[in-house]
Amino acid sequence: MAVSKNTGGAKTVDTTKVPLSDVPGKPDTAGITADNLEPATYVAASGALIEPTIVDRIDTSHPAVDNEPRKGASVESNQIDFNDPTLTLSEQVEQNLVQRNLQAAEKKAD
Repeated sequence: MAVSKNTGGAKTVDTTKVPLSDVPGKPDTAGITADNLEPATYVAASGALIEPTIVDRIDTSHPAVDNEPRKGASVESNQIDFNDPTLTLSEQVEQNLVQRNLQAAEKKAD
């Protein structure tokens, strides 16, 4: 596969010559070289393990990439953490609101 540069400077892969699979829903990986990725060294807030090689390849200036997903969101909205798999969504919201009210009370007391 040929590697080309896009306008954002990140590498993209030309897949126009990769044959389609004869089996619908199954990728045809015959003849494709396995990627040589460095081990993950970072865990994102979402819990995703992040390989540095993949991060280096992401063109965040591409129009299809939302590189500011929280732009315009409030500070309070950005502080809410819904990544606790042991709680229901309602329990998580309740805990975050209780915490927010405690923080507001502490600020008022100062």
